[in-house]
Amino acid sequence: MRMGKRGPKEELPKPYRMAVKYNEECKQILEAYCAQENVNRMEAARRGIKKLKEDLKEE
Repeated sequence: MRMGKRGPKEELPKPYRMAVKYNEECKQILEAYCAQENVNRMEAARRGIKKLKEDLKEE
C-alpha cells in the first residue's frame, strides 16, 4: 500500500529550493525581522524577494 504526502495540499506549492550564505549583519537583521513578524526565515526571504519586484525595470 502506497502512502501519499502528509498534511493538507498547499494552495501555492513551492517546488524550488534555495541555499544562501550571509554575513553576521544579515543574520541579525533576519533574526530581528523574524521575531518581530513572527515568521520563519524562508517566509522572510520570500517577502524580501517579492519586494524586489518594485525595483524591476519594465521593458
